[in-house]
Amino acid sequence: MESGLNFIDLILEASVLVQLVMLTLVGMSIASWAIIFQRRSVIAEAQSDARKFEQQFWSGMDLGKLYNEITARSGSSKGLEALFVAGFKEFARHKKNNTGSANMILDGTHRSMRVALSREVEKLESSLSFLATVGSISPYIGLFGTVWGIMNAFIALGNVKQATLQMVAPGIAEALIATAMGLFAAIPAVMAYNRFAKHVEKLEVNYANFMEEFANILHRQAATLVESKTNVSA
Repeated sequence: MESGLNFIDLILEASVLVQLVMLTLVGMSIASWAIIFQRRSVIAEAQSDARKFEQQFWSGMDLGKLYNEITARSGSSKGLEALFVAGFKEFARHKKNNTGSANMILDGTHRSMRVALSREVEKLESSLSFLATVGSISPYIGLFGTVWGIMNAFIALGNVKQATLQMVAPGIAEALIATAMGLFAAIPAVMAYNRFAKHVEKLEVNYANFMEEFANILHRQAATLVESKTNVSA
């Protein structure tokens, strides 16, 4: 209890600049923890949605029926569903207009899915840059507060004839608190960033693999469609 009081007293007795440094670090820590919990939920949901959609996609269900089911739902599609909707929509447009070769149709669907892929990855990476920033600059902000506090402690010693450890210790201790708070803000942010970045990378690879597999399916259907159109014309 006494050590807790001493800790609080050290913060309250610190210089205004050191207190501002501590307040900044506390704010950055709170913001990073909020982002950590929010990103954890978003990425876990994306992983779950990807598994569910892949099971549904590879169940042998008619692609047109699957497309109608997804587009009939309220709200926009996301994840693998967004890639599927973008690709199938473009494919259906070419099929309806009955234009272009199989390669031309595939190029159009591929472009649509690549745009959708970029958007989905961007959503997953949202706010991760803030965690990286907190992890990289927090120790330096804390170190700045420490250097400033120690400098003030030694300046105060110049006004006394005999310096003792008891006189300098509180000033050094309150300065070192800034470094500790900087590390407290940085370590969880760095760990969370590395973990989330790894999950996002795996999801991106999963999305890209699905995109290629789906493109191959559409290419076969497009080739069949063009071949049947050629036979009818002949």
